[in-house]
Amino acid sequence: MKTLPDLPVAEVLGELKAALSRASGAVLVAPPGAGKTTLVPLSLLDEGWLEGRRIVVLEPRRLAARAAARRMAELLGEKVGETVGYRMRMDTRVGPRTRIEVVTEGVFQRMITGDPELSGVGAVLFDEFHERSLDADFGLALALDVQEGLREDLRILVMSATLDGTRVAGLLGDAPVIESEGRTFPVDIRHEDRPGTERIEQAVARVVRKTLAEETGSLLVFLPGQGEIRRVAEALEGRLPEGVLLAPLYGMMDIADQDRAIRPPEPGTRKVVLATAIAETSITIDGVRVVIDSGLARRPVFDPGSGLTRLETVRVSRAAAAQRAGRAGRTEPGVAIRLWRAEQTRALAEFDPPEILNADLAGLLLDCLAWGVADPASLRFMDPPPVPALDEARALLAMLGALDGRGMLTKKGAAMRDLALPARLAAMVVAAQDREDAFRRMLLALLVTERGAAGTGIDLGHRLDTALRGKGAQLARLRDIAKRAVAGMNLPQGDEIASAGAMLLDAWPDRVAKARGGRHGAFVMANGRGVALDETEPLAGEQYLVAADVTGAAREGRVTSAAAVTAEEIRAVLGDRIESVEQVEFDRQKGGLSARRVERLGAVVFSRVPVKVEPGEAATRALLDAVRTHGLGLLPWSKEVSQLRARLEWLHVRLGDPWPAMDDASLLDELEGWLAPFLQGAVNLSALDSASLRDALVLRVPPHLQREIDANAPPRFVAPTGSAFLLDYPADGTAPVVSLRVQELFGLKSHPSIAGGTVPLTLELLSPAHRPIQRTQDLPGFWAGSWAAVRAEMRGRYPKHPWPEDPANSEPTRRAKPRGR
Repeated sequence: MKTLPDLPVAEVLGELKAALSRASGAVLVAPPGAGKTTLVPLSLLDEGWLEGRRIVVLEPRRLAARAAARRMAELLGEKVGETVGYRMRMDTRVGPRTRIEVVTEGVFQRMITGDPELSGVGAVLFDEFHERSLDADFGLALALDVQEGLREDLRILVMSATLDGTRVAGLLGDAPVIESEGRTFPVDIRHEDRPGTERIEQAVARVVRKTLAEETGSLLVFLPGQGEIRRVAEALEGRLPEGVLLAPLYGMMDIADQDRAIRPPEPGTRKVVLATAIAETSITIDGVRVVIDSGLARRPVFDPGSGLTRLETVRVSRAAAAQRAGRAGRTEPGVAIRLWRAEQTRALAEFDPPEILNADLAGLLLDCLAWGVADPASLRFMDPPPVPALDEARALLAMLGALDGRGMLTKKGAAMRDLALPARLAAMVVAAQDREDAFRRMLLALLVTERGAAGTGIDLGHRLDTALRGKGAQLARLRDIAKRAVAGMNLPQGDEIASAGAMLLDAWPDRVAKARGGRHGAFVMANGRGVALDETEPLAGEQYLVAADVTGAAREGRVTSAAAVTAEEIRAVLGDRIESVEQVEFDRQKGGLSARRVERLGAVVFSRVPVKVEPGEAATRALLDAVRTHGLGLLPWSKEVSQLRARLEWLHVRLGDPWPAMDDASLLDELEGWLAPFLQGAVNLSALDSASLRDALVLRVPPHLQREIDANAPPRFVAPTGSAFLLDYPADGTAPVVSLRVQELFGLKSHPSIAGGTVPLTLELLSPAHRPIQRTQDLPGFWAGSWAAVRAEMRGRYPKHPWPEDPANSEPTRRAKPRGR
């Protein structure tokens, strides 16, 4: 081994070795650039407890894994694949002498679940654990489970740049925490406010040009994603000083282009590296003296309500901003320019949230079930998986056929997990009918997961054609990976040819989308969510799509990858999920029902055919639904029935239970109990007359109280003349009101009442012209008191009507002048 470079972490290597010789785990906290990724694994190679076994180093990204392996091999004076190698999806370089394997976090899951004893492995190092990816959290939980149950001698080391070391140490059984202070040069933090009208790409391009003119050294520019990198590069193209190289850096680039961005610039030149958050940690970009931070990052967020995982552009955390700025002070004093106001830094979140709190947990659940753990929360996670997200994952896996009725793995579920693909894509591949079909499906899965492979267009069908027939090293590599991935599947040889859309049906049966009428590019998916494409997109004119990726709000997302599919293909693949139902609807104008037979897959409707409405339970239910929707006003309320309802409600308010409530909410809540029996055999509401409605209301009253309705709340008041007047029963339970001409009450010496004399009526006394004269609940008091004034006024206005001085002892009358007088 060559002499290891004098990097800051070297100062604590002795302490770290001593800790691992005594304990089965440790936590190392060291800032970016301290050298922990390369120096720590190399320094542990000759430790006695390792006994010649391998060290596995986990990295969050492929770029970081390759860079770390190459740097360690370089320090050993070897090539990658000898003492130091790497494993990742789509690329592996290890040999028989390999002692250090740098692997991506997802690959480690396959290693440990395939070999729970981790045969030949003496230590597992989790690098950059502060990023808290789902794979890293799960990998650590599995490693701890193995250490506890099978391998007490296994060493686990968690390394991080910014981390709550004490919390992680507690998870590892109070493991020792070693901290490396690091040696960095001072960084001058500056702020360049961006006006609200200026796009981020415009602001970045402006600040890059200004900084190149004012500062020396290379620039590292942090942008949220590949799209912003491309637009900034276009804005800077041809406008940079001589000797300045523009170098994009993101995960989906060719390896050669990534290396070009990482390598030191040629003497006499400098670089402007346009990078995503991939450059925050794990890798070192030589020659950088200035960092320009847009303050933005992309974060995957899973929405359990919509079942969609989408990338959101969010503000960086304070920890991420500090790491980005620190990249400017690696080799000399540097400058970090932030495109926001200084006071806005305080409003940033302290740390990025752990991915497990916002992720699709279907893959995690598959892996846990394969591990023999039905409840992921029983494993040692830093943050337990959220219960709603786990429930959503179980529902998805059940829909895909990966779980049985007991929630255990099916044969299909086990096959899905073996493919190391997201659950939906794994379901698509295992649905293959023959080897050629499996190859095409795997190739399509790679296109979905490898953004930018075979083009960046939305149409996955077009990209699949390009991947199948196109030339170039990248496409050839994709085809080779797909062939190797399905080589172990037990399938017959054939030439099954299915369209991209038909294949995607096995992955996203809930995202079959049908064009909406009236708006080009608008679709509704089977799960009920609306999605849209730009009107200029060729797929916008299709009748049916399968949406593989959707971003934006759940109510109407933006389709970012999809493929066309035909109705025939949907029927062929998802025929068992398509249902034919009779929909019965209410026509308010006709007061009756209409019916259609609807063939549908969730919210996607294939056909509607009118059919005759048949009496029965469905018709009754539709009529009840109509009443709930449009209100009780649809029913035949005669004056008498309306008053009966008011009387019964009055009794409920006055006397309480068991007199039933008759307000709108109560009646609508209990339609099945009182109205449904009177709608049996009906297909329209005209079959219900007012007499039936009256009986329906009365039947809500307990039988022993039905005969007391009239006794306690009579419908009418009978005046001394023998005339009967409807009583008005207020909903608040106050005294009922009767309106009648005062002459009809002559001769009445006591005040009328109801409910056994306990409730005096409110008498609204009217003039001969039926205008109100007075209201009273004390008729004898009225006769003896204010009657005289009323009589004096009324005699002059209505001289043909009787106005006796003593009405209590006068004859009542309905006429203007009593007969015989």
